[in-house]
Amino acid sequence: MWRLWLIFDPRRTLVALFAFLLVLALIIHFILLSTDTYNWLDGPNSAQGMAHAAAAAKPAS
Repeated sequence: MWRLWLIFDPRRTLVALFAFLLVLALIIHFILLSTDTYNWLDGPNSAQGMAHAAAAAKPAS
């Protein structure tokens, strides 16, 4: 394993890893914000959130 770090610079590798993870986290959060169910900024008081909550609260027939 130590020979692998002779090929790759540890600082560059860790910076690239953290940059990739940051971009991945931002993409996941923006995808969740674009959905009706998981949009935590608009909350349940938005029109779509209210319709979804009303549909979920209705008993199944």
